[in-house]
Amino acid sequence: MEQNNESNLAQVRHVVLVLSGKGGVGKSTITTELALALRHAGKKVGILDVDLCGPSIPRMLSMGRPDVHQCDSGWVPVYTDAQKSLALMSIGFLLEDPDEAVVWRGPKKTAMIGQFVSDVAWGELDVLLVDTPPGTSDEHLAVLENLKKHRVDGAILVTTPQAVSTGDVRREITFCKKTGVRILGIVENMSGFVCPHCSALYPWILSSAPV
Repeated sequence: MEQNNESNLAQVRHVVLVLSGKGGVGKSTITTELALALRHAGKKVGILDVDLCGPSIPRMLSMGRPDVHQCDSGWVPVYTDAQKSLALMSIGFLLEDPDEAVVWRGPKKTAMIGQFVSDVAWGELDVLLVDTPPGTSDEHLAVLENLKKHRVDGAILVTTPQAVSTGDVRREITFCKKTGVRILGIVENMSGFVCPHCSALYPWILSSAPV
């Protein structure tokens, strides 16, 4: 397993985690936007979606549920384009029903994350973005444990302006310090809109709709 981990990540130049202390702050959206911006800049990018209970990346990129194939090195990632400039792997590709709930205990989640990290044949990538679940739990430790023989270049933290969210992101900062993960930046999502004409700041209005 460790040999697969080393070989499958050998051609990945940079690994960046996307973290949030709270759910619903737009972490997967930021991950998607980062990936698209990097691809636009001519980089080859991968997204590893380890948010096992809420895999959003397939929907963010309108990928549906394509078949996941295997090769000698492990799982072949799903590509969004013919040029193979954006590669994806998510448990959302493995579920028969996209609305199916993943009801797993910690050890099974940890094993699945280990398999995702070690058994995906990423090939050559400039940047691998890891979209993590909210919080500072077993899943995050499993990601770091499985990546430690490679390296993690740093983390981008995502929050919203609400006090409960900024409080949670402070805990995420503490987590990064304790685990030795470099913080590359903090994104305050949904903070407002600055008019390009008059520079007035309009607060973000959160609306709700029936499900």
